[in-house]
Amino acid sequence: MLKDKTGRKLTPNETAGKIGFRIRTVLRELIVYDLHLIGHIPLHHFRRFKYRLVGMKIGKGSSIHMYTRFYNPRNIKVGEDTIIGESAVLDGRHRLTIGNHVDIASEVMIYNSEHNVESKHFAAVEEIVTAPVTIEDYVFIGPRAIILPGVTIGHGAVVAAGAVVTRDVPPFAIVGGVPARIIGERKQKELNYRLGRAAWFR
Repeated sequence: MLKDKTGRKLTPNETAGKIGFRIRTVLRELIVYDLHLIGHIPLHHFRRFKYRLVGMKIGKGSSIHMYTRFYNPRNIKVGEDTIIGESAVLDGRHRLTIGNHVDIASEVMIYNSEHNVESKHFAAVEEIVTAPVTIEDYVFIGPRAIILPGVTIGHGAVVAAGAVVTRDVPPFAIVGGVPARIIGERKQKELNYRLGRAAWFR
């Protein structure tokens, strides 16, 4: 008879459920690994085609640069004319919505799933906390910023490099620090720009 991580014996139904879950997890990991390999191919149009093929929604004119990592890409939606820099992490274990004309710099990490640190068993799947992340239009996120689950970044907001965003960011606010706090405000409120053509070989 199988046991769980705590040593408790599993019922036949629990065992069947655990085996089915494990199979689904391995298949999902294979897709994620395949996307990891595709992320090393220096052909923007090919990568975007493959990302769409596995269920990501990517708007017209948007680009995702090389080495980006994904978790469950089916829950990720990227708007139009949005650029995501090299080596970003996009978490799709819950809904991740990125708007139009969003500029996400290199090595930004966006998570919508995290462990419950108060959990007795810590790693139990059913105790992982998930919450959607929304990044509205015309947002700029600087290099190596981290966005945590449940956060909405408002229209036109700016996240400084290296910031850790743990709560919602108001429209046009400039935030920085760990944890991120408001350090300024974007003066220009009538935003109407395009980020331009994608770099094909990045």
